Amino acid sequence: MFILDIKNKDKKYTYKKTVFVYLAVSAFTFVINKVYAIFGHGVSSASMTWAFLYPFIGGVIFYLLIGLMLPEINRFAGYRIMYNSYNSGIAVLTVGSILKGVMDIAGTSSSYLKLYTIIGYAFIVFGLVILILLAANYKKVCIRK
Repeated sequence: MFILDIKNKDKKYTYKKTVFVYLAVSAFTFVINKVYAIFGHGVSSASMTWAFLYPFIGGVIFYLLIGLMLPEINRFAGYRIMYNSYNSGIAVLTVGSILKGVMDIAGTSSSYLKLYTIIGYAFIVFGLVILILLAANYKKVCIRK
């Protein structure tokens, strides 16, 4: 019984921890842009300037909305797959945006940067599909109660 209470207590704080981590990542990405701009000799890149929006909108706002609309969805079995896939997508998009910004400022480009966008959005779409399936199941369970 005691171990079960610990596991349930941990699930309650999952959204808060995730939102806090995404806020920290957004701030860190913003700071990276400002520090890099100091050494960029007056050259800037929109990709690097707005890279903090991926973790902010895709992480902070997304998980706040999930925590408000579907607070108990993290108890379902497929939630962890959705969580890992979606977070991987946000990470890939953020890193890809920073790399594109670095290359723009350096005056070069790479055809591989398109892969970051494709793979990042593929992970996000996969995670959202699983979330939609979980939400449909969540609503069925809530209706039965």
